[in-house]
Amino acid sequence: MAASGLTQAEAQTPKPVTVLFVCLGNICRSPMAEGVFRNITRFGTADQHPLIAEIDSCGTGAYHAGDYSDSRTMSVLKDNGITDYRHKSRKVKVPEDVERFDYLLAMDEENIVDLRDLVKRAAKRGLLDGKEAAKKVYLFGEFGGKAKDEEIGDPYYGGQGGFVTAYEQVTRLGQGLLKHIEQEAARE
Repeated sequence: MAASGLTQAEAQTPKPVTVLFVCLGNICRSPMAEGVFRNITRFGTADQHPLIAEIDSCGTGAYHAGDYSDSRTMSVLKDNGITDYRHKSRKVKVPEDVERFDYLLAMDEENIVDLRDLVKRAAKRGLLDGKEAAKKVYLFGEFGGKAKDEEIGDPYYGGQGGFVTAYEQVTRLGQGLLKHIEQEAARE
């Protein structure tokens, strides 16, 4: 037994992480990112990636709370072989989501500003540790993006091409995120 009461194998096993994807209304980009990341990590299957404990998505606004994902999001996922994913949108819950998730991944600059503001307000009310919470909020584009500030544009008001572009981005960034998580686990 290790000094902490864990076996040596338990002490060496990295703690699985939790991931929350965030956009504005939670019907286009963030559920697409969630569906893709679930696919990449084989989440919910016998072959699930051991470093992933939970994956979810939400929006900074409640505009579509309770609605299913945009049909164009679901169409692009289906076109790429992801057919078993379903999601109903929800608004981010602060402080609950900030405490529950290790990574809060904003799709664009507006989303990250909104998330950081929500964290600051909760910290001012004494609901969470603002410094620790701020360390969990990232722009998704930081993980395998073409630039550190790569954003995933909101395809809602455009055509199908915007959803295809978003799919390509969330796939590349999801792979980059998983690589980052694996590298962080190797350092532990």
